[in-house]
Amino acid sequence: MAYLDNLKTFVRAYELGSMSAAGRDLRVSAAVASSRINDLEKYLGVRLFHRTTRALHPTDQGKVFYTGATRVLDAINEAESSVSDITNNPRGTLFVAAPLGLGKKLIAPTIPGFKASYPELNIRLRLSDRKIDVAAEGLDLAIMVGQLSDSNLRVRHICDLERVLCAAPSYIEQFGKPARGSELVERKHHCLLHRYPGANEFFWMLRVNGAPKRFDALGPLESDDGDVLTDWALAGCGIVNKPRFEVAEHLASGRLVVVAEETPPTPTPLSCVYPHKRLQDPKARLFLDHILASCSDLG
Repeated sequence: MAYLDNLKTFVRAYELGSMSAAGRDLRVSAAVASSRINDLEKYLGVRLFHRTTRALHPTDQGKVFYTGATRVLDAINEAESSVSDITNNPRGTLFVAAPLGLGKKLIAPTIPGFKASYPELNIRLRLSDRKIDVAAEGLDLAIMVGQLSDSNLRVRHICDLERVLCAAPSYIEQFGKPARGSELVERKHHCLLHRYPGANEFFWMLRVNGAPKRFDALGPLESDDGDVLTDWALAGCGIVNKPRFEVAEHLASGRLVVVAEETPPTPTPLSCVYPHKRLQDPKARLFLDHILASCSDLG
């Protein structure tokens, strides 16, 4: 298995552009990752990377070898998947990513039940509100919220999430309760903004007379963590635009109140994206079916 580990380390180092990043991804130290690459280079008799203190660049031989190495790993994965199909006992590791708030409230709580049903599976769940590169990060599946940019990934629509604009009673007492989206701009309400590198949420889409209309969302506070925005809303700092299920508890308790009810936000697509070949793997198919069932009552 040592040669296989070396291949996996080389492929991840190539894709991530870093020996230490490959080590973290494979749960080994940077020294172990570097040693595996060195062993592979000695075996092949060629240099696979040009190394500097800041970057890792593949050589011409490394570029050629990457193509072959990925084919080998894909073939092994397909062979393991075929065995899993026959035995109905999937095994291996599943790499999944999801947005932070949705992942904590919806995806993570379903993992123990899924793991109990398939004890030979390992799950690596990565929760982050940053922009995810599914292919570069070696993910099997990624749960995403919002409109997706064009890519070569496959997309499975899960449901449309109802969204609400809401604020704390203390904010409404101080600044008033807007009845419609136009008042957000006219009265310069404090919108709590979800922004991060690569984000496209610089405006809010609200339904006006049944049709979507764009409103520029402005405010003094922004964060790349959706849960921080909820906390700020609870503290009376402004109006937040959230999926209803994320704030349902606070709405029920009265700590947050729905505003601009005449022009509610348009629903947000919740989707699963994955590389085409990954869904040939039974463990990926099983997990996607599991998520679809878990989210069936959210739309």
